[in-house]
Amino acid sequence: MPAPFSVMGIVNVTPDSFSDGGEWFDTAAAVRHGVELAAAGATILDVGGESTRPGAPAVPEDEELRRVVPVVAGLAAAVPEAVLSVDTTKAAVALAALGAGATYVNDVSALRADPGMLGVVVTGGARCCLMHMQGDPRTMQARARYEDVVDDVRAFLEERIAVAVAAGVPLERIDVDPGIGFAKTQDHNLELLRRLDEIVAIGPRVVIGTSRKSFLGRLTGRDDPRQRLAGTIATNVLALASGARVFRVHDVGAVHDALAVAAHVVDGGSGSAGASVARHG
Repeated sequence: MPAPFSVMGIVNVTPDSFSDGGEWFDTAAAVRHGVELAAAGATILDVGGESTRPGAPAVPEDEELRRVVPVVAGLAAAVPEAVLSVDTTKAAVALAALGAGATYVNDVSALRADPGMLGVVVTGGARCCLMHMQGDPRTMQARARYEDVVDDVRAFLEERIAVAVAAGVPLERIDVDPGIGFAKTQDHNLELLRRLDEIVAIGPRVVIGTSRKSFLGRLTGRDDPRQRLAGTIATNVLALASGARVFRVHDVGAVHDALAVAAHVVDGGSGSAGASVARHG
């Protein structure tokens, strides 16, 4: 029986991502890295050409296209069994990536930043992930204010789902992400993880992205993002127990194995090594 989770491996084609910026900036290196992540257990590969860390500068559209599209095309040829995701807020980048073999659009703005993005998702027949964020990566941490962070995030995601469905995106092709670390304080992040079942109750598959993030460093005293694997595993296992089903991570092998073991407890033995997902993710 297939495991009840999917691991989304991060393929950052950027010089400035917070934990691995520059490591996979070369196209060939990025493709090799994606192949390695798939071999380690990732069934989704998320290719991004613009850092979304707090304060990150914007990347021009032509540069983001140059970074992302050759990597998507290379991975489509090298690991055809993998679901390829493009991590972008730009409609032109998403359109080009879908043409190169991607079938999933992971948009941290929940399809709001570019007026053309919703149409690209609809006409491209893509699966999409709608993430909660206030502002943009350059301004978001100054906007981390909520009456009740879980209620506010849930209401936002419900509204964005309604917009996407009304535009023609089938509900079964929509995932949601509460946006851990995006316009959130440490307390906000912990409250979202503590009450994640309330986000799961919305209905669509929930994506969690805690990998190597700074709040884990503050909780553990680990300044080096690469030393935050244990914290990443802990948050992902807790999220699995609360009903999350997609886990966006840097360290695919270790997280995959932890989730495979946890799934045997959480789902009464239905977990197995590996996860089976449809071609759209």
